[in-house]
Amino acid sequence: MEMGVESLKKYIKSLAAASVIFAIVGFGQPGAQAASIGMGSVGSDVTYVQSILKKLGYFNTQTTGYYGPITTEAVKQLQRDFGLEPIGGVGPQTSKLIQEIEMMAHVVYGESRGESYQGQVAVASVILNRVDSNEFPDTVQDVVFQRNAFTAVNDGQFNLQPNDTAYHAVKDALLGWDPSYGSVYYYNPKLATDQWIFTRTVTKQIGNHHFAY
Repeated sequence: MEMGVESLKKYIKSLAAASVIFAIVGFGQPGAQAASIGMGSVGSDVTYVQSILKKLGYFNTQTTGYYGPITTEAVKQLQRDFGLEPIGGVGPQTSKLIQEIEMMAHVVYGESRGESYQGQVAVASVILNRVDSNEFPDTVQDVVFQRNAFTAVNDGQFNLQPNDTAYHAVKDALLGWDPSYGSVYYYNPKLATDQWIFTRTVTKQIGNHHFAY
């Protein structure tokens, strides 16, 4: 179905919000080495990275905007956990990881903030399962912003600020927990209006959501 005018406006607004995410720390330029930050860096880019690290449980103090030893060690732990070289600085690969975590957290919060923690991890897993599927785009960004893929993107809930729970749910999904059992769809059977979704094979029900492939 084509979007209505209001839905399209909300979709464009969400894309604009995402562009702010990409602009920070050179996220819109994953290959730009000049965008890297590390020991001794100062400013809003550092504050942003510290805030994401804090939400993920790596940075257990107040954000300062100064990239010192505490930030370096927090970034190293993030890199170790996600299989990146623990250099302690934020280069292209770490920037891309943070970008993807941020986008996914916005989806998880917008789509499932009223669900259990397991249900939120399952929603994050669906995004990753779509990336791995030949039937969907092959990057987190393209999956999230595929037209009509997620209600939260269409209706503007993507723009809400996720809580720490949403970030931790994304972290657990990225680290391999998949309560959806490989699902690439989820829906609330009481709210779904597209009859096609009911033809999909349900793998699990978690809270109000049915997960399916």
